[in-house]
Amino acid sequence: MTASAPDPRAADPRATDPRATGRGPADPGRTESGPADPRAADPRAARTRARLRAALWEECAERPLDEVGVAALVRRAGVGRATFYLHYPDLQALAVDACADVVRDAVEALHAWRGTPDPAAPPPALAAFFAEVEPRAPLYRGLLRPGGGGPLGELLHRELRAYSRRERELAGGPEPALVASAVAAAFGGLLADWVHGLIDVSPEQLADRTWRLLISLHRTPLPHTP
Repeated sequence: MTASAPDPRAADPRATDPRATGRGPADPGRTESGPADPRAADPRAARTRARLRAALWEECAERPLDEVGVAALVRRAGVGRATFYLHYPDLQALAVDACADVVRDAVEALHAWRGTPDPAAPPPALAAFFAEVEPRAPLYRGLLRPGGGGPLGELLHRELRAYSRRERELAGGPEPALVASAVAAAFGGLLADWVHGLIDVSPEQLADRTWRLLISLHRTPLPHTP
């Protein structure tokens, strides 16, 4: 691919669906450190984790994450304290697990287009993604610091950067590592600042601006690294 005749894939701000690789957060049976956790295949464990995640969402609808306690959480979930610690080392680990779908959803939203991407026409799924994030902002704010830091921000950056880089390498685009880092940082930073109220726009407006920015990052002429 050359700068004068870009491959459409090189202009793709999307990332590969983590479910297709089995390595993303949508694969509950795999841990960051290696092989699958055998408990993930146990339907009873899956149900318990689902109850804990649901209880956390309910708690965070009433108070910030840093004010949620394990005692109140397990009482709401109807499980014992020991059961909680069997599945999660702490509340932050549960919160990251509960929020991990946002990474998959972000990847899918940026992936939801056909043909040559039009900067003026963001995928409808992108606005839908931001609209779904908005009511859950209280929990995301506890894990996603302004600028894109925090445990969820780090996960989001790592996954988006890896997928964006792989797509750009496949397309033969220049500077895949540089562009992938820029795409991941821009998306994560915009999302984080928005949930913290630092960007005052609607989900539809944010989708439009984010899409234009990511397209421009992919289309900025860059020399091939010698």
